[in-house]
Amino acid sequence: AGSSAEGAADIAYVFSIVTAIVSLLIAAGLVVLALLNNRGKNASRITTWVLGGILLCCTGGGLLTGLTGGMTGGTATGDMPSPDEIQRRLDDALPSWYTPVNLLLGLVALLALLAALILLALPKANEFFRKPKAGWEPPVPGGAYPAAPGHAGDPSYPSYPGPTGDPAYPPAPGTPPPPSTPGGPPPSAGQPPAGPAGQPGERRDPEPPPGS
Repeated sequence: AGSSAEGAADIAYVFSIVTAIVSLLIAAGLVVLALLNNRGKNASRITTWVLGGILLCCTGGGLLTGLTGGMTGGTATGDMPSPDEIQRRLDDALPSWYTPVNLLLGLVALLALLAALILLALPKANEFFRKPKAGWEPPVPGGAYPAAPGHAGDPSYPSYPGPTGDPAYPPAPGTPPPPSTPGGPPPSAGQPPAGPAGQPGERRDPEPPPGS
């Protein structure tokens, strides 16, 4: 209070809100990239490398700044407080757990991002992102297609014998031949042909011509 830095608190407040919103957007973007990478999208893989490299530099720089104590060194100019005084007052205003938790989360984020970039560069990842995509293929004229499972033409589909004597339905392998039906003796000359079940048929005299 009473110095040129008195109005800087509002600027720092707005800057903190903007930084939090940008961080949430980046986190959402990383989740979307992770889902697309899991589906084998090569474009998302390249985007992850580019964005991940930038975030590695930013996160690493923030960790170094936090480990070295933030704003250290320097002297006061005019009525401005020194950087050491500003850092001391920040430490007094923030909770005691804020700095260690912030550094721990930054370290975890840095290691997780580094692990993701390394995994995306492994040979197994190259095979995954180059796998052929299954799609619809137009039918080839004259091409033979296998029979659908469970339908005629499939080797596993059971075959049943058709009617006896029908050449279109040959008996199944291993099926005994049907018993032969005994027939009567061949009819002699002048004898009517056998009727049903081998019985002699009824003899009919020819009708006399008309007018006889």
